[in-house]
Amino acid sequence: MAQMRTNGSVDETSADLAAQIATLKADVAALTATLADYGRARTAQLETSAEESFAMAKKMGAETAAQARQQARDVYAGAEKTVRANPAASVGVAAGLGFLAGLLTARR
Repeated sequence: MAQMRTNGSVDETSADLAAQIATLKADVAALTATLADYGRARTAQLETSAEESFAMAKKMGAETAAQARQQARDVYAGAEKTVRANPAASVGVAAGLGFLAGLLTARR
């Protein structure tokens, strides 16, 4: 078997090993703290990004709803104008559509 020769005593070797282990523990603790800090920073960054996206979506939704309301008002105003201009034709068209809807939904 191979024998290992050391220049120092067993106590010196044990002390060196203990110091290296302590250094390694400190390095692992520092790495863990760094990773935890990175995780917290990344979480905060993602929260900010999500809040900004939500605010933008909310704003766009409000704008779209306002546009839809305006379009509905415009269509209603146009229909009212057409009915006032041609009341007889409007009643005839409404009656025809009602008759057609009745035919489509009637049970056979």
